[in-house]
Amino acid sequence: MFDFERSHDPADARFRLAEAARRVIEQLTSSTASDDAFEQARDLVEQAAGLLDARGHDRLYSGAEASLSDHQDAIFLDFSPLVGGLNPLAPPIAMHVDGGDVVGDVVFGSAYEGPPGCVHGGFIAASFDEVLGFAQSLGGQPGMTARLQISYRSPTPLHRPLRFVGRIDRVEGRKIHTSATLHHGDTLCAEAEGLFVSVKPEVFVRLMQDRAQRTDRAG
Repeated sequence: MFDFERSHDPADARFRLAEAARRVIEQLTSSTASDDAFEQARDLVEQAAGLLDARGHDRLYSGAEASLSDHQDAIFLDFSPLVGGLNPLAPPIAMHVDGGDVVGDVVFGSAYEGPPGCVHGGFIAASFDEVLGFAQSLGGQPGMTARLQISYRSPTPLHRPLRFVGRIDRVEGRKIHTSATLHHGDTLCAEAEGLFVSVKPEVFVRLMQDRAQRTDRAG
């Protein structure tokens, strides 16, 4: 098995801050602490936010889209909202390749709840998109999602180990057909079929230029 490369050390300050933010998000959605405790926590978070607000803001596009991972400097996409260790919105999903499959292991916390005690279907769909994005990128001509179809088979539990498994089924010119499953133990929770269309390098370059222009205007 091959682990996707991490371009940041999990021990560095930014990674540890993102992990702390994930813990705060989890507590906000499940804690029964007193109002006084929440006020103290609020003051600390506001202090941290103010500290960072006063500093500069800029970053290169080191990744938020798994389907374009062939265009990234690192296979592990640090800022992805699904797998990114530096993105506190990410669970995150831990990805690796096993033979011809892409495997994603994850535990969804309380912040991802939909039906009582279960993962929201929208997060399941987004996770399938990420896993299949990695899978189709292994074909050497990565593309972007054109169609994603989800079949929900059984409730997907929160706070339990889950496993996504995705693969390329076939390639027809620029069309890359993929499929994936989601299991909790032996229970099939959901299945997905995805169609990706390979992107010409010049399209990615244009997207990068547009992003840079928007960033400049926002600054």
